[in-house]
Amino acid sequence: MNSPPRSRSRAAARLAAVQALYQREMEKTPIARLLNEFHQHRLGREIEDAQYIEAEVDFFDDVVRGVDARQEEIDARLTERLAQGWSLSRLDKTMLQILRAGTYELLARPDVPTGSAISEYVDVAHAFFDAREAKFVNGVLDAVAKAVR
Repeated sequence: MNSPPRSRSRAAARLAAVQALYQREMEKTPIARLLNEFHQHRLGREIEDAQYIEAEVDFFDDVVRGVDARQEEIDARLTERLAQGWSLSRLDKTMLQILRAGTYELLARPDVPTGSAISEYVDVAHAFFDAREAKFVNGVLDAVAKAVR
């Protein structure tokens, strides 16, 4: 069964947003330069013989900008949901960006159904991690959703 083009382009946008947020975290790239780099060189482009799916650019931009603008609020929501003794600094940097992007959507994108937002970021987690980590993403985002929706 093929996904409709919009859902594929949104999935591509989410994956790219996590990659962009990771780059921002690691290199402190200014947002405008980061977005431009992804627009010009990554979204829907061929990289190392792999053709990337065309991403919904406005959605990508919203997630990246939104996480950046609301990071303090997002991180507070995530910290409340972590097990005692855990902090955001203990999380893998990619995992942290997946959780931030998912939390942003749950907070700021009422147009995206809760189940869709969670399952999409579980899918993103599967691109980087094993099933155990994907279940962790599911659990944390489900707890965030219950608190904010």
